[in-house]
Formats: sequence, structure tokens, C-alpha cells
Amino acid sequence: MICTIDIAHQAAKRLESSRSFLSKTVAMTRAPRKATIYDIARLSGASPSTVSAALGESWRTRRISEATVEAIRKVAAEQGYSANMQARGLRKARSGLVGMIIPLHDNRFFTALSQSFEAFARERGLVPVIASSLREPEEERRIVETLISYAVDFLFIAGATDPDTVSRMCKAADLRHIFVDLPGRGAPSVVSDNHKGAAELTRRLLVDRPVTGQTPRDRLYLIGGDASDYATGRRIEAFRDVLTEAGIPPLPEQIIACGYAPRSAMREIAALCDRLGGLPGGLLVNSLTVFEGVLGHLSGLPAEALRASVIGCYDYDPFAAWLQFPVHMVRQDAHGLIREAYRMIDDNVRSLVLTMVEPEQIAPRTFYDSPFADRG
Repeated sequence: MICTIDIAHQAAKRLESSRSFLSKTVAMTRAPRKATIYDIARLSGASPSTVSAALGESWRTRRISEATVEAIRKVAAEQGYSANMQARGLRKARSGLVGMIIPLHDNRFFTALSQSFEAFARERGLVPVIASSLREPEEERRIVETLISYAVDFLFIAGATDPDTVSRMCKAADLRHIFVDLPGRGAPSVVSDNHKGAAELTRRLLVDRPVTGQTPRDRLYLIGGDASDYATGRRIEAFRDVLTEAGIPPLPEQIIACGYAPRSAMREIAALCDRLGGLPGGLLVNSLTVFEGVLGHLSGLPAEALRASVIGCYDYDPFAAWLQFPVHMVRQDAHGLIREAYRMIDDNVRSLVLTMVEPEQIAPRTFYDSPFADRG
């Protein structure tokens, strides 16, 4: 009996010792508790609501003195307190973040859009967040979900691949959004006047190189883009309209909608030249990335081979002014598109309006001075 009591007593002592050791170990390894607004209130002697206002932006409207604000913020800094900005954004429905999705970063037009988007955001004291969807609908949806989780104040979607799904997601989260470059049916849209820009470009090519259309080589050809997307569709329509007005309606083979990839465009222009026995009388290139692929083929041709053809590009790059052959270009007004989109956000436009911004024709050998030309 005595032996049993001693064993039990010793076991109890060992258990108590283990508990003490475990308690100390947990205390040593547990991360220190983060200070809260209530801790700051207790230490500063102010109310929690006063602390919240002092650590935010509403202290002036509540007429809290600067001395009080400074004292509260000093205590907060000493305690290592930092506001959870994401939670604050969810509570106030404003995070100070604005999002933009673009298809790609390696396209001068899309980088111009993002640069203007950043500039206008900073004018408003907002922090811009920009991501590329790589023209993948699934990636586009994933980015939208992520930006929604960070409570962005509003979202710009440039060149949307799945605008209907994007709008459904944004509306479910009560997130204001606007489409740029390509229109959507669920929100306001701001796009280039693609028909007008392509029509004028086609007319300029015809002036520089009148064609009869009597032979395959004596024709204008359009290369690049996706015929199913809005922008390319409008440009193809304008190309057809102008040639039809000129009495030389285009044949199906004069429109080569091979996508936007440079390598694809390089293959297609090489195949076209093989079929025709040289360059056609005129070539309208449907984007800068397509133009990159076309140049990949043209760079291997002798200078005299280029003199019999006139070339235009629906997009703009200043380096084209230094090419060995003249190039007519269309400069989409990226700054104007973003300015108009911000105006709609500022004016709280929610109706499904489609606003078109006219692009600018850039003559060969002309250098355009951008809105950010003085920045470096």
C-alpha cells in the first residue's frame, strides 16, 4: 500500500514536471501576440474609436488634435502595430488599390495603356496593380478572383478574353469595372474606333500604290489578328468597305487572319510571297506583334523588292520611322482611352455604353511625341 502511494506520488510529480516544461516550451515558441487597437487605447489612454480614427484618415473630420494623433501613433509604433489594410478595405469598401488586366506586356500599345493607367491612378492617390492574362481565359479569371480578394476599388480589363464571365464575377463581388480596347456586355466599354482607323489607313495605302486587283500580286492584303474578336472584325470590315467602294472588292484570300503571334505572321507572309512570286502591291498589318513577324521576313529581302509594295500597320512604334521603306501607321490613343475610362469611373457611369476614341494616322518617317516623352 505504502509502495503504491509512493509510486503514485512520484508519477504525479513527474506529470507536473512535464506539464511545467511543456508550458515553458510553448511560451518560448509561441509567436508574440500582435498589438490591437484596444491595446493602443489602453496604453495611450484614448478610446478605441479615437485610436482607430488617429491611425486612419478620419481624425481631422472628428476634430482630434494633432498632438493626440501624434501621441497615439507613437504608442502604436512602439508596440509594432500595423493596420490590416486588406481587412480595412473590406470594412470601408475602399482599399486604395485599383486593378488592371492586360493581355501581354510585350506589346507597345498595352504597355502604353498600363503606363497611363498608373499615371491617372497616382493622380488620385491610388495604388495601381497590373497583371497580364497571357490571353488565357482561365488565367484572366484567376487574376480577377485574386484582385477581388484584395478588395480593389475598381477594375479595368483591357483586351478581355472572356468579358461575360469577368462581369459576372465582378457583379457578384459588387466590384465596379470597365472594359478597355475590347468591349464587354456587362459594363461600360471604351475602345478605339477601329473601323475609322482601318478605313483611313486602307485609303492611304491605295493613294500611295493604286492597285487594279487584276492579278493576285496587284492587290492589297490584310494580315494578322483573330477574325472572331471585335477589333480585328471591325478592321476587316473597314478594309472590305474601302476596297469595295474603290471597285475592287477583296477576295477571301486577301484577308489572312493568322492570330497575333510574330512567328505565325512570319510563316504566313513568307507563304504569301511564295504564292505571289514576291510581295503584294500593298499590305495592311493588323498589330505590332504581327508587324514584328512580317519584318522578320522582310529583313531578308533586297531593298528593291520592297519598293514595289506599300505597307501599313494598325499600331504604332517610333522605330518604324527609321526602316529602309516607308510605313503608314495608326496610333491608338492609349492615353485618351484610359482618360475616358477614368472619367466614367469618376462620374459613376454604370450604363452599358460603348465609347469610341478616334486613333491617329501617323505618316511615314514621322516621330510621335508621347505624353511621357519627358520621363526617363
